[in-house]
Amino acid sequence: VGHCHPDIVKAAHEQNQLLNTNSRYLHDNLVDYAERLSKTLPEKLCIFYFLNSGSEANDLALRLARQYTQHEDVIVLDHAYHGHLTSLIDISPYKFRNLEGQKEWVHVAPVPDTYRGLYREDHENSVTAYADEVKNIIERAHKKGRKIAAFFAESLPSVGGQIIPPAGYFQKVAEHVHKAGGVFIADEIQVGFGRVGKHFWAFQLQGEDFIPDIVTMGKPIGNGHPLACVATTKEIAEAFAATGVEYFNTFGGNPVSCAIGLAVLDVIEKEHLQAHATEVGNFLMKILKEQQMKHPIIGDVRGCGLFIGVDLIKDQAK
Repeated sequence: VGHCHPDIVKAAHEQNQLLNTNSRYLHDNLVDYAERLSKTLPEKLCIFYFLNSGSEANDLALRLARQYTQHEDVIVLDHAYHGHLTSLIDISPYKFRNLEGQKEWVHVAPVPDTYRGLYREDHENSVTAYADEVKNIIERAHKKGRKIAAFFAESLPSVGGQIIPPAGYFQKVAEHVHKAGGVFIADEIQVGFGRVGKHFWAFQLQGEDFIPDIVTMGKPIGNGHPLACVATTKEIAEAFAATGVEYFNTFGGNPVSCAIGLAVLDVIEKEHLQAHATEVGNFLMKILKEQQMKHPIIGDVRGCGLFIGVDLIKDQAK
């Protein structure tokens, strides 16, 4: 919502003057913020865990998936990056290929890129072809006696190249993953909160019939303040709580963080930032496509709202 936005600074300052405490102490801001955030999401995503960073959120999502499914393995997209914790480096091909390599419980699916990927725009059904790659991974894992806990993906792969997955891809992947007893985790840490313009969440680009089992949030949620969230279903949360080992995060959901989170949602709404992302994004796409017509080095211009990628190439034929 902008560097040092006065409304965010004011919300933080006012709450700091009143009270900031650890989250063992109940405070209305936590409930008010959870209720407000829930209005932006599908109804079944109604349980919220508040944390301090996107990495913490993705790590918790992994724990939730494993506890709920009682499975271990994770399917991720090639080139993905999900955070800096050890657990997340392990599911980030962007990182682990330069470090300790791929763990046995990690499976890498091709990124659904219809410009550079395995199945391109001229393919008769790229959606099914890319989803079948995930299905094949599951089948190969099962033959080895392994079980899938989750398919873990950014709703729009960012580090992987600002990729816009073809509509319907997530639905088909979710079908295969659910059949295998796993859950679908949508990482909205870079692409959520209205950045895509036409929707508040990037996973909604796939269509109204697609709802992830777990959604993770970070970065824009607190406008630079350390705040993050995991949203999930009652069923998954209950399975997690059934261990008797409660989830506790000392400062996740503290009064100041929640005051800031509420202020961010206020600004997005009051300043019509979703519409702004759409309008500015459309303008930027238009002038970038005009440049594409002039310069052969620009192979592709793609995006949605203010999530835009320009693919620079050496050879049009490849």
